[in-house]
Amino acid sequence: MVKFLDKNFLLTNQTAVALYNDFAKDMPIIDYHCHLSPQQIYENHRFKTITEIWLGGDHYKWRVMRANGIDESLITGNASDYEKFLAYARTVPMTLGNPLYHWSHLELQRFFGIDTLINERTADGIWQKANAMLSGEGFSTRDLIKRSNVKVICTTDDPSDGLEYHLKLKEDHDFDVRVVPSFRPDKALEIRRDTFSPWLLKLSRAAGQNIVNYADLLHALESRAQYFHRLGCRVSDHALDVVPFEHTTLEQASAIFAKALSGEALTTLEEHQYKTYTMVFLGKLYARLGWVMQLHMHARRNNNSRMFRQLGPDTGYDSLQDGHLANALGQLLNTLEEEELLPKTILYSLNPKDYAVLAALMGSFQGGGIPGKLQLGAAWWFNDTKDGMIEQMRTLANIGLLSRFVGMLTDSRSFLSYTRHEYFRRLLCNMLGEWVESGEAPDDMELLGDIVRRISYVNAKEYFEFE
Repeated sequence: MVKFLDKNFLLTNQTAVALYNDFAKDMPIIDYHCHLSPQQIYENHRFKTITEIWLGGDHYKWRVMRANGIDESLITGNASDYEKFLAYARTVPMTLGNPLYHWSHLELQRFFGIDTLINERTADGIWQKANAMLSGEGFSTRDLIKRSNVKVICTTDDPSDGLEYHLKLKEDHDFDVRVVPSFRPDKALEIRRDTFSPWLLKLSRAAGQNIVNYADLLHALESRAQYFHRLGCRVSDHALDVVPFEHTTLEQASAIFAKALSGEALTTLEEHQYKTYTMVFLGKLYARLGWVMQLHMHARRNNNSRMFRQLGPDTGYDSLQDGHLANALGQLLNTLEEEELLPKTILYSLNPKDYAVLAALMGSFQGGGIPGKLQLGAAWWFNDTKDGMIEQMRTLANIGLLSRFVGMLTDSRSFLSYTRHEYFRRLLCNMLGEWVESGEAPDDMELLGDIVRRISYVNAKEYFEFE
């Protein structure tokens, strides 16, 4: 019997063990998509309790707690940190088979040296030990980042954000991890939402200009992108829950923008026309800046209206979208390619049924002398499970070039989530090891080791060009 979470966790053959220990284990991390707080990084925040660092903002954990019958007061409510921790401790044993069972124990083991299985009986001892360690040395945000061997962090930032803490971090020479913004202009696209006009006012202030027409908006977005670029941004990000594409002229998009500003209702067709022109404009801008464009597709957000009104977005009430993707996305990519202004692009879908569609589509737009110019994004959100990660890598290997994959991201608000990179690397090494053991790949450690190093770190370093 193999011991739970031993040194060879997820490594089921000797080739995998060698690949992980010799080539993957000590590679640095480029966290090119996350939701960490730049303020907490700059201020070197210290967490008062394990609840704050472990459960705060973590809607993965909140979802399973709800599924386990935990009352909302013990999840996002006013219960004490200790009560919330106990509620999660009661839930963890029930998560067996869910990646949270592995992740929770990995985080306790790697950061706190706690090998004890967490449950209601062991919770108090874990609470006492973890909190004592949090109050000591080595557990500030910067300490945790350095301990995880992170070299670059890309936070997620709106064009209207002032980037105050990125400015401060850029000038802080005592911290040698690069913390840079990512440009996420989702609110610029959501012209039919009530939040659009208030957001325009924020963007106006940030850009230092009045926005009274569509040309003003495009100018403001470009101005903010240039500002982000000066602070080290090399990545954009879009949440395209539905991918729009309607052939649209500048005059049409301008008229739609004016109609929205006057308070008139827009049709779905007009919304898609506006979004299409704006996305094409932004894609060309990213290409000129040398950025990577990330498209996160097919999430169905805020399913539970009552809880959305109570808690707001990103609280555990999202799911998978199951619509069509290939036609609209293909036209968007092709429109940019027509002018040779298709930027390096990473395609993510929250629905794994889209993996083969995306992997095949992106092969039509590779080239330009850029290895892996278009990427099949890492298994994301509901897919960053053992099976999900393997499926994403197998699909990429079957249709494209696994060896050019830029690897794992964190996509998290937690400073303990870097164990997901370890989890991913172990699965990568095990998959390659299985190929060797079955005769599907040569027993060539130079070749395999180079691929492991590349997927773990080198490909991302070369692809994003942060330095």
